[in-house]
Amino acid sequence: MKFGFSANAFREYTPVETIEIVADAGYDGIELLFDRPHLYPPDTDEETVERVQRTLADNDLAISNCNAFMLTAIEGFHHPSYIEPDTDYRQRRIDYTKGALRTAAALDHDYISIEPGGPVPEEKSREWALETFVESLEDVLPVAEEVGVDLHVEPEPDLLIETADEYLEFVDRIDHSQVRCNFDAGHLFSVGEDPVAAYEALADYVDHVHLDDIPEDRRHEHTQLGEGAMDIDGFLAALDDAGYEEFVTVELYPYEETAAETVEDAMAYLETHGWA
Repeated sequence: MKFGFSANAFREYTPVETIEIVADAGYDGIELLFDRPHLYPPDTDEETVERVQRTLADNDLAISNCNAFMLTAIEGFHHPSYIEPDTDYRQRRIDYTKGALRTAAALDHDYISIEPGGPVPEEKSREWALETFVESLEDVLPVAEEVGVDLHVEPEPDLLIETADEYLEFVDRIDHSQVRCNFDAGHLFSVGEDPVAAYEALADYVDHVHLDDIPEDRRHEHTQLGEGAMDIDGFLAALDDAGYEEFVTVELYPYEETAAETVEDAMAYLETHGWA
């Protein structure tokens, strides 16, 4: 398998600086951040795309994923979501996603990761939220088909889709070959699942994996590899045994103040344990 590191820990750096730091730390790839201050689609012109591609090539670094999940440029990480009761507000997330698909295509990457609906509004039912999420993605999918970029829905604690079973219910309902799963092992662990069993359940839909450790109380807090309660080695061994050959991207966005050190410490863990 190949290892990447997510640029969402590097909001205090430029995309070019981030690429160089991640490459110097020994990774195979980088997860690009489609948000300010990095590659927010409305701000990302052809010149910026070319500069990023040139820097990637100069540093022999691939794109592991295009993160169109975290969206702070409008309001916060989870709003606007795909299931906002206000249709105009919801449309802003839909339009952002269409732009993200086109930006990924310009960068010659095959997929973006997106949030799993969003927080379910208190006044709405889960069924309403699921139907609305499907309708929102059906608005997005024609662009995905046009540019040849897949949508990787990422289960997350406290959002519409948290578990492997909930993902399977959703993907069966939308029934589209370009809707895939961005598998975050820490997220599944946080909601009480065994990441190995969850991966086995979702493997047919997984082309990209997020890796982070999680504290012993399973609160949703991305923690440096080896400093939480997850069996990181057991999970990676299961991926290896399953023949997984795609990217595993370490995602440690809470470490913005120490991003350059954090990327090196995560690689040190992977090297020490024989994974990189």
